[in-house]
Amino acid sequence: MPSSSLRRRYLYQLIAKLVMGLGTSISVVITFLLIFSIFPPTLRFLGEVGTQVFGTNWSPLFEPASFGLLPLVLGTFMVVLIAVVVAVPVGLAAAVYMSEYASSGARRVVKPIIEILAGIPTVVLGLFGLYFVNPQIVQRFWPIGEPTAYTALGAGIVTGILIVPIVASLADDAMRSVPQGLREGAFALGATRREVSTKVVLGAALSGVMAAIILAISRAFGETTVALMVAGSYAQLTLNPGDAMQTMASFIGFAGIGDQPTDSTGYRTIFFVGTMLFVITWVLNVIAIRIIKRFREVYE
Repeated sequence: MPSSSLRRRYLYQLIAKLVMGLGTSISVVITFLLIFSIFPPTLRFLGEVGTQVFGTNWSPLFEPASFGLLPLVLGTFMVVLIAVVVAVPVGLAAAVYMSEYASSGARRVVKPIIEILAGIPTVVLGLFGLYFVNPQIVQRFWPIGEPTAYTALGAGIVTGILIVPIVASLADDAMRSVPQGLREGAFALGATRREVSTKVVLGAALSGVMAAIILAISRAFGETTVALMVAGSYAQLTLNPGDAMQTMASFIGFAGIGDQPTDSTGYRTIFFVGTMLFVITWVLNVIAIRIIKRFREVYE
C-alpha cells in the first residue's frame, strides 16, 4: 500500500494533469469557435460580391460600394514591412547587447525598461505617431510627394517601436539559452567578442530568434489602433509610404463601430477582412513552426 504522502502526491499530479488538459482543451475550443464565427459570414459575403474582391478600389461603406481588397492588402504589408525594418535591427542589437555585452547590473536596468515599452497602451503610441512622428519626422524629411497628417510611413515606424520589445526580449532569451561552452570554445580559438556574438551565439540561437521575429510580424499585422490613428482610414492603391493608407486591422476597427446594419453586405466585410487577417497570421505561424524545426539546436 502506498503511504498517505505518496497518495497525496499522486492526487496532486492527477489534478495538475486535469487542469492542464482543461486549459489545452479550452484553447482548442476557442480557436474553433473563432473559425466558426467568422467563416459563415465570410462565405455569404463572397457569394454576394464574387470576383469584386480582386479589384483595386475598396469603399464598401459608401455608395456606390466597391469591394476590391488590394488597397487594404497593400497598406497592411506596407506598414508591416516598415515596422520590420525598424524593429528587427533595433531589437536584435538590443538582444545581442543584453546577452553578450551588458553587465548583470546594466541588464537588470535595461531589460525592464525595454519591456515597459511593451506595456504602453497602443493609443498612446498612436498619439505619439500622430502628433510627433508624422509632423516632425515624415512631413519634414520624406522626399517623395507631400505627406499629410496621416502616413503609412509614420504608422510603420510607430508599429516598429511597438514590436521592438518582442524581438529584443525573446531573442535575448534564446541567445542566453546557448551553452556557455560554445562561447568559451570560440574564445579559445581566438574569436573576438563580436565574432562570438554574431557568428556563434546568434547562429546557435537562430530558431528562437526567427520565432521572435515572426511573432513580432504577426503582432504587427494585427495592430489596429496605431494604424487607424497614424495611417488614416483612406484605402488607396499607392506605393508611396508617405501617403495615407488603410490596413486590414484598422478597417475592422473603423467599420466595427456599429454604423452598419447587422445583415448588410457592408457589415459582412468586417468578417471577410478578419478572415483574411486570420489566414495570414495562420500562415505565419506555420512558417514559424517549420523554421523552428529546421534550425532548432538541441544541447545536452
